[in-house]
Amino acid sequence: MREVDGVIARCLTTSVPLIGQISQYIIAAGGKRLRPALLLMVARSLGCEDARRFELAAVVELIHTATLLHDDVVDESTLRRGRPTANENFGNPASVLVGDFLHTRSFQMMVAAGNMRILQVLSDATNIIAEGEVQQLINTHDASLSEAGYLHVIRSKTAKLFEASTQIAAILAGASPEQEAASVTYGQALGTAFQIIDDVLDYDGDAAEMGKNLGDDLREGKCTLPLIIAMQRGTAEQAAVIREAIEQGSTDKLPEILAIVRSTGALDATRQAAHNEALRAMQALDSLPANTHTDAMRQLASQLLLRRT
Repeated sequence: MREVDGVIARCLTTSVPLIGQISQYIIAAGGKRLRPALLLMVARSLGCEDARRFELAAVVELIHTATLLHDDVVDESTLRRGRPTANENFGNPASVLVGDFLHTRSFQMMVAAGNMRILQVLSDATNIIAEGEVQQLINTHDASLSEAGYLHVIRSKTAKLFEASTQIAAILAGASPEQEAASVTYGQALGTAFQIIDDVLDYDGDAAEMGKNLGDDLREGKCTLPLIIAMQRGTAEQAAVIREAIEQGSTDKLPEILAIVRSTGALDATRQAAHNEALRAMQALDSLPANTHTDAMRQLASQLLLRRT
């Protein structure tokens, strides 16, 4: 990961000071670096020592960072990882344009890797992520969103980059078709579980721990799995309270909604959905070589269910 951070620092060198300033601001905020870490773990699990893995790990982190910049503008977010968002500090235009810079820089680095399959996987992934973002925008304030519709969005918007990270590691390693398919399944399932738990924490987390405001999803009019299940299981009156909050993007009744989500068992059911995805991820690892890196990937899937930030 130190190698990856070095690559990121080098690729953010530019003659335009504001680009470097905003890029460094959001990257210095920390974050889990989960996507590049996954790429490195899958590569080593499959015995890959190719130095290009560091460049490609940096690519996926740049793509992720670009989406964060754009997301915060779209969502009008003011807090991320316990700090003011880039758009709060530097304004929306600068955040959008620097996000564009990170996307285009990542594509320059993809081309430099010199592998057409990897280029195709990453370019397809960024397109699907963009589609997921637009679909989520369409779904905003739609309280009739189904569980299938919700899963489609998170598999496009969040899980796709996890999936791409693990797949390009397998490609770089020259893995067998079976191993590549298992790597894809692991990435998709882990990414899906990650986002489901993220959506749980919006109703069952600690704002200080998470570094964002509790109820942000509701304020943005997002109909996530805890709310979908709560509306299915609750009384007509309870469902109406949640539906109105989603449609209006209001947190005025957040304490009441939190109580409904808990009393209907929606949080437990949502955590169970994440557990099922994590289990699917761990089962996929049976097709990869048995070594410390594969063990770490299995442990990661297990610990993901305990995350609080």
